[in-house]
Amino acid sequence: MILKKIDVYILKKFLGTFFFAILLILSISVVFDLAEKIDDFLETDAPLEAIVFDYYFNFIPYFANLFTPLFVFIAVIFFTSKMAYDTEIIAILSSGVSFKRLLYPYFIGAAILTAFSYVMGGYIIPPSNKVRIDFENYYVKEIKETGMSNIHMQIEPGLFIYMRRYSSFRERGDDFSLEKIEDKDLRLKITAEKVKYDSINGKWIFEDYIRRDFSEEGRMTISKGEEMDTVVNMKPADFKEERKFFETMTNPELEDYIDEQTARGVGNIEPYLIEKHRRIASPFSAFILTLIGVSLASRKTRGGMGLHIGVGIALSFSYILFMTISTTFAINGNLSPIVATWLPNFVFAGIGVLLYYRAPK
Repeated sequence: MILKKIDVYILKKFLGTFFFAILLILSISVVFDLAEKIDDFLETDAPLEAIVFDYYFNFIPYFANLFTPLFVFIAVIFFTSKMAYDTEIIAILSSGVSFKRLLYPYFIGAAILTAFSYVMGGYIIPPSNKVRIDFENYYVKEIKETGMSNIHMQIEPGLFIYMRRYSSFRERGDDFSLEKIEDKDLRLKITAEKVKYDSINGKWIFEDYIRRDFSEEGRMTISKGEEMDTVVNMKPADFKEERKFFETMTNPELEDYIDEQTARGVGNIEPYLIEKHRRIASPFSAFILTLIGVSLASRKTRGGMGLHIGVGIALSFSYILFMTISTTFAINGNLSPIVATWLPNFVFAGIGVLLYYRAPK
């Protein structure tokens, strides 16, 4: 279908209003963020170049992408209600254009912003997040002790490890054990009071270890020592329990990490699965919110633009609240991650269809 003048007119209004709104909110966000962190910058002597290019240069695209679905909705509500208030919608419909045909340029705009958000969130923003988060950890936030407890993991077929506690800051673990099982029989067991990672040589060092080798005949050979170097298929990153860790992964990296952790039998990968599905569901929500926005704002009411914007903001916060609640259930294991991330879209898609049939035709 060829774009007509009315399509180009609506598309320009859509994209123009969106980028103006997102630019406005980002400007306000930068000002408030700078006011909040200025004392930290001065206290840590953060270089101006690092503040501008390492932090805010990466802060802006991150929050722009985070707010994209919300401001798609607000932009549609704003300019469509203005068109309805100026009787432009009535004129378009009266000229023989159906409401379904009117949605065409809206969905083109939503498709452009959906593709933009998906590419940004999955491939461009994660590498920039590494720089931003490193800056925050060095100049803004005090580095805290992080890690995991009671780790049970299969690091490769037949090879299992256990650690009572791992510190990602010190890259050390306590009460470590490694077991090798072949044909359901235990062939090797190594226990160590401490285990630490040698980042220079890429090896693990077992301290105060005891090694037990089991033969096929059932004989056991014991050896012990103060220190032993070994190459094991595990990395310090495998034991990070960091809220923002997945934000630094591109889509292929996130997919590989989930597959690797699943193969190892790790049971705390729900946040990563939620992030994987959220990166698709969130951009796609632009279509649903656009349908709701057009259907809601195309009707001229006595309340004018204020009523439309008020209802739109209420629906926006309802969507965010719904998404927060559903993901919380998924993290706690009460709901599938894919259901948690897509359920708000399905519910609001139903609202959109209802409003579409009630919109002026």
